[in-house]
Amino acid sequence: MSPFDRPGVWLRCQLHAHTTNSDGDPTPQGLIDHYERAEYDVLAITDHWHITRHDSEEILLLPASELSARIEHGPHREADVLAYGIEELPEVRDHFPTIAEAASWIVAHGGVAILAHPYWSGLGPDDYLGADDLSGIEVFNGGCEIAQGNGLSAVHWDDILDRGGRALAIATDDAHHVGQDSRLGWTMVRAAERSVAAVLAALRDGAFYSSTGATIEDVRLVDGGVDVRSSPARSITLRSGAWDGGRVNAGRYAMHYRGRVLERDSAGAIVAARFELPEFRPWARVEVGGIDGSLAWGNPIDLSGAIPRSD
Repeated sequence: MSPFDRPGVWLRCQLHAHTTNSDGDPTPQGLIDHYERAEYDVLAITDHWHITRHDSEEILLLPASELSARIEHGPHREADVLAYGIEELPEVRDHFPTIAEAASWIVAHGGVAILAHPYWSGLGPDDYLGADDLSGIEVFNGGCEIAQGNGLSAVHWDDILDRGGRALAIATDDAHHVGQDSRLGWTMVRAAERSVAAVLAALRDGAFYSSTGATIEDVRLVDGGVDVRSSPARSITLRSGAWDGGRVNAGRYAMHYRGRVLERDSAGAIVAARFELPEFRPWARVEVGGIDGSLAWGNPIDLSGAIPRSD
């Protein structure tokens, strides 16, 4: 369900952060205080193989952990899966045999499973597509991005979608040293209410978008196209597979391809655009490039009923 058509409240969520209970610098209370001061609504403390339980009157705490699984490639032969909504840990304490087994365990215990930092972990689409119980990936991991420049996994996301996979995408900090690797990426969840159950339901349904600062205000199908409204942008993209999709641009390189600007602000930044439907593929996703260089990512739109097919 589109988050923009869904009743409820917008909640700014930090869904990946660590404390002294695993490999983070802050204490649990210190981490909570940090995100409370930054005016977040929801925090998932994702300590490795540990469920950090704490109380807060200001911020909703989502029970979570970061679990690992073995892979057959890469220098460490390991991948990480974020587990949201679990109340216990598996008996396995070091790693699951496979990503699929990790995701299946999380879902069987009432949780939501997201593949962490695919680019940083050296993962490809097959690593994701082999685990049916995964709900999505981290499209942006702030800690990986500022440490090694490999926190953006948009290409990995598109490869999964182009091969027919279902993949939602969150943006996170993966904070270990708050103040240095925090307040970089977050997930805007449209929840029916401010509760753990409602946030988990929204994460399962895809009722959210992700951001490093830019906002997506509306995405909707119109006759023969897709309309997007956003915060002031230098570009808005309707991204689909190779040779597909379109973009509108503001400023010096104001070229438009398979889209047109519907509205600008007083400074000339784009705040609304309309795109033609993709030519070849039954999916698309919206990406907003803010005037300050920030980004926002919408979840995939199913266009299978909107694009006429001759076959």
